Amino acid sequence: MEQAGCVVVGGGPAGMVLGLLLARAGVKVVVLEKHGDFLRDFRGDTVHPSTIRLMDELGLGEGFRQLPQSRLDRVALPVPGAEPVTLGDFTMLKPPYNYIAMMPQWDFLNFLATEAAAEPTFMLLMEHEATGLEFDGGRVAGVRYRKGGDGAHSGEGVLRAGLVVAADGRKSVLRRAAGLRPKEFPVPFDTWWFKLPRHASEEGVVAGVMPAFGDREAMIALTRTGYYQMGYVRAKGDDARIRAEGIERFRERIASLRPDLADRVGAIRSLDDLHWLDVRLDRLRRWYVDGFLCIGDAAHAMSPVGGVGINLAIQDAVATAALLVPDLRRGKVPVKSLAAVERRRRMPTVVVQTVQRVMHRAVFVPLFSGRTPAVQPVVKFIVRHAPVVRRVLPRLIAFGPRPEHAPGFARR
Repeated sequence: MEQAGCVVVGGGPAGMVLGLLLARAGVKVVVLEKHGDFLRDFRGDTVHPSTIRLMDELGLGEGFRQLPQSRLDRVALPVPGAEPVTLGDFTMLKPPYNYIAMMPQWDFLNFLATEAAAEPTFMLLMEHEATGLEFDGGRVAGVRYRKGGDGAHSGEGVLRAGLVVAADGRKSVLRRAAGLRPKEFPVPFDTWWFKLPRHASEEGVVAGVMPAFGDREAMIALTRTGYYQMGYVRAKGDDARIRAEGIERFRERIASLRPDLADRVGAIRSLDDLHWLDVRLDRLRRWYVDGFLCIGDAAHAMSPVGGVGINLAIQDAVATAALLVPDLRRGKVPVKSLAAVERRRRMPTVVVQTVQRVMHRAVFVPLFSGRTPAVQPVVKFIVRHAPVVRRVLPRLIAFGPRPEHAPGFARR
């Protein structure tokens, strides 16, 4: 059995940021990632100003800005039958935090992994899949894992630690092993992600967002460098129906929603090119047990509405490091400290999820029922006649309800 101060399970944005912060505090931290690399399409690619500011505070801003990325200057509310209503115009914010960076998540994760590797107390173990928890009496004392590879490079093991943090996503194996169960909220839709080519001759703002609406269906197009990232939105439970209809019918649906892109729907070669996202919205009633803590999607699965999931998870990681480093340095994290992390991060989680639930009811439930969403006149009134809202909303979207700052021990 090996020993670490902290084991972080999941090499996503929250796990990698937490690993970096703890290592900069001198805590021996091991991050377990079940895949052999970070190369997976259609993971969250929006990096909000709260995270960009964190990169600056960590002394990583220059390197971050050199990564391939495009800028999103505003966020609009898709309103069926009308022009989108701008809710967040980030150009109103003070530079350099006046945009959302759009970048492939694997570039961001590789960047974090490289920076963390420079810290002597950091270790990243790829192809190490967590399978369960190790208990010592009633306390979590480590994590069980299965190592990928062939022959001598494969096998199972146990890594003991003063604290285990689950950052392994909405299907977290470890939160179930800890006996933690989430409260689930109804979600009316799922999303099917795919790519369409973008011709070099086409004009358009890179990282722009363009919604389209049909009869009980919708689609959003994120304009990226060299391609469009498309999200087809339909009622939850329709995946089997879409696949039964076949690829030709799906292409027809896309061409109907976006006639200007009909000339390239053949790029969707088969239904295997569709990445189905089973959209969930849930929140753990309690995020911890003795020796164990959940953060990010493992603690609160978010809807893709607003693209805030990554950034909320990173904020969890920052708060976790700031609050728990003193205990980790002493070698034992009491339950009351884990409770303090949950108390700090529960409010922003509840606020964001409440906004998402309102959006679901106001926009998507009527859409899939064939009715016009009632949110349109309300939003137009707010945006046109309440300047204070237009000043507050961009900052709320950009930084969240309770933005976190890098702790002093992690700054460079």
